[in-house]
Amino acid sequence: MEFVIKISQFLLSLSLLIVLHELGHFIPAKLFKTKVEKFYLFFDVKFSLFKKKIGETEYGIGWLPLGGYVKIAGMIDESMDKEQMAQPPQPWEFRSKPAWQRLIIMLGGVTVNFILAYIIFVFVAFVYGDTDIKIDSLKGGYLVENQVLLDSGFKTGDKVLAINDQDIEKDSEIGQYIIGAEQITVDRQGEKKVIDLPENFLGQLSDEGSRNLFRYRYPFIVESVPDSSANAAVDIKTGDVILSLNGKKLDYFDEFEGELKNLKGQTVSVEILRDESTLVRDLQVTQEGKLNIFRLIDAKRFTDLGYYEVIRREYSFGESFVAGGSKFKSTIVNYFSQLKAIFNPSTGAYKGLGGFKAIYDIFPDFWSWEAFWKLTAFLSIMLAVLNLLPIPALDGGHVMFLLYEIISGRKPSEKFLERAQIVGFFILIALVLFANGNDVFKAVTK
Repeated sequence: MEFVIKISQFLLSLSLLIVLHELGHFIPAKLFKTKVEKFYLFFDVKFSLFKKKIGETEYGIGWLPLGGYVKIAGMIDESMDKEQMAQPPQPWEFRSKPAWQRLIIMLGGVTVNFILAYIIFVFVAFVYGDTDIKIDSLKGGYLVENQVLLDSGFKTGDKVLAINDQDIEKDSEIGQYIIGAEQITVDRQGEKKVIDLPENFLGQLSDEGSRNLFRYRYPFIVESVPDSSANAAVDIKTGDVILSLNGKKLDYFDEFEGELKNLKGQTVSVEILRDESTLVRDLQVTQEGKLNIFRLIDAKRFTDLGYYEVIRREYSFGESFVAGGSKFKSTIVNYFSQLKAIFNPSTGAYKGLGGFKAIYDIFPDFWSWEAFWKLTAFLSIMLAVLNLLPIPALDGGHVMFLLYEIISGRKPSEKFLERAQIVGFFILIALVLFANGNDVFKAVTK
């Protein structure tokens, strides 16, 4: 069931982005009276799942979900239709249109992606608002289990104060600024510590394979006790907070985990907070050092118990345009920082480059419209930025040659454009193979 939910979100988001991107090319092409021969969601290699011709355009759905395309008459693209290009130019063809019209057609896809991302961020701000956690309110700092962080000098209990020269006040800002981080300042039991990160920090994180960096520290709140547990008959209820172990006060679940490892097979006395009362119960520890009690994750309860403070901000319709714009801007800046790190071999960030499996993995295994729209907005920006890379076969490659034509007044020959398209196609295939190969390598070596 989890697979069905994740794949449904993945395909819905991908389909939406592809159709709107290609629509961004389609609409200006039609406005400039340019013939569009095909409009496809996914690639129809050899055959298509569905197709229908309406007017001069064939609309369809391919079977290979690696993207989509519009085939514009008289344009040198991935179809490499040399037979058509060998004929005399026709007034309805792309190559017959003025350079400025061709430029607008080529920029239409990425323009739609940027606009879509902004609109989504605006409506997410209006409908859901912002929810964050103040770092200085974290009662026990962060739980640090990631080995790369531990090797770099972080310890459980640290609170992040700054990344490089950027002060960090909210938890979400850590992910925003961690790309390109060289130094992180933390509060360690009231004392400031500056931790220097290795140059290949991002590469090490990728090699380690864990997506968990800094996690909140939670109290031990009971959700349920399975029937198979040796403690099933003990009077323990949902919502009970376990406060101590053999008289030793423990505030966080990770502290219980550490203590229980030294009490394997023993009977322990625990203090429990239930409503306003404190109770004492005897519990059996397994040979694996566990109580076999499921713990409860409840953000509101954690807040009520004073473990952190949640910041909730709601926006009016007018305010959401500013809030959405701010999120749109920060997402673009952050993504360019990621690209900069990826193209710098010394950072090792290229090891984290992923393909369709990596995109699939970022969707949650439960249905959340808020998460879906936020991820779709991010992917829309990613699609726009990647399409703007000056690689022939991508929109950015076409734009590069069109700008050259506009500035110099000389149009590159069709033979040159054909060869550039072939080179760009192989570069693109190499990047796709590398990214998806990374996915396969991680899956095999995990």
